[in-house]
Amino acid sequence: MSTTIPTTASSVPQPTKAKVLIVGAGIGGLVLGALLQKAGIEFEIFERAKKIVPLGSAISLGANVMYFFEQLGIADEIKANSKYVKEGFQYHDDMQQTGRYVYAYSFERYGHYSHIIPRPIVYDIIMRLVPKEKIHFGVKVTSLLQDMNGVMIRTSDNQTHQGDILVGADGAHSAVRQSLYQQLDQKGLLPASDKEHLPFTNVCLVGTTEPLDVKKYKFLDQEECYFVGIIARNIPYTWVLFSTNDYRICWMAIEHLDKKSTKDDESFQNSEWGPEAAEAMCKEVRDFPLPHGLILGDLIDQTPKELISKVMLEEKLFETWNGGRTVLIGDACHKMHPAAGLGAVSAIHDAVVLASRLYELPSTEQQDIEKVLRDYRDERYPLAVKSTGSTFCSVRS
Repeated sequence: MSTTIPTTASSVPQPTKAKVLIVGAGIGGLVLGALLQKAGIEFEIFERAKKIVPLGSAISLGANVMYFFEQLGIADEIKANSKYVKEGFQYHDDMQQTGRYVYAYSFERYGHYSHIIPRPIVYDIIMRLVPKEKIHFGVKVTSLLQDMNGVMIRTSDNQTHQGDILVGADGAHSAVRQSLYQQLDQKGLLPASDKEHLPFTNVCLVGTTEPLDVKKYKFLDQEECYFVGIIARNIPYTWVLFSTNDYRICWMAIEHLDKKSTKDDESFQNSEWGPEAAEAMCKEVRDFPLPHGLILGDLIDQTPKELISKVMLEEKLFETWNGGRTVLIGDACHKMHPAAGLGAVSAIHDAVVLASRLYELPSTEQQDIEKVLRDYRDERYPLAVKSTGSTFCSVRS
């Protein structure tokens, strides 16, 4: 996917005069901010965290976003800080190889491989495209209002901010979505499926090691990414590892639950999350085997505790992405299983399409804004349907 935002003179449409308020400085919010900055559209970003702490270990960036990074002028930096994925290997837990992931067609067909890159590096590269004064950290949005004349948010520092469009880029448990849905539900406009709790079916332990000795981990010295997935046959787990360009290994162990759960279930307790819970799960999975005579515990022991996290993996596609002057992007409207970076890549695509639509916004009148936001949803929703529930690649024997 690509977008071209005009930058020259009188023969082309000028960017909208609308001001955009973005809640959430995840990858979707940052990419949208970078695009609006490039397009000359006024915006501000509000992030409740005091600093960005990317969850997860690394991200896979496919050919479908590399052309976009070229347009932003950061593709070379992305490549310099990543390893390309040419192939991967699948094993059972007895270390018998059962399949091979083939990615060579990506380069042959699209001109780019997928690239594995640590999430913090991606965030840092994109953040440099957004002026620091336009991101407000440590600011929680406490209330949201919208009417025919505009939108207004109140923040935890007792400030109010006004704009023409509100973008919820604030993740799976989006406060913007919850506020929008409450408004729509009161009017009888919210589908029943959007009222259901966000379910999760997997629990994930994820980490990134310190730089490792290539004499012991020889596969770290190869140019392309070393990628392995292991599927257990008698226990409900899968685990994966992949290498980065700075001689680290990103690893992940996923427990597949026997039923869907939500945060409101009795089985969900706060004691299941946090550093102690991550440490307990590390003990449960440390003996899981890996190729080359390794076990997962070898990687866990080489991983700083602050780089290990236990998270739940939700997956849900919401029907409602917009209402009035408010619109959702990324996990706020489609929470996907983090296979092959689907969630992050889809958030990038959302931001590209929304930025292009906003550039062409003819006025700040509500009817024009509603049409543009509907057009954005209509373009992105069918693709989100295809991505939700999809596996992370085809296995070829």
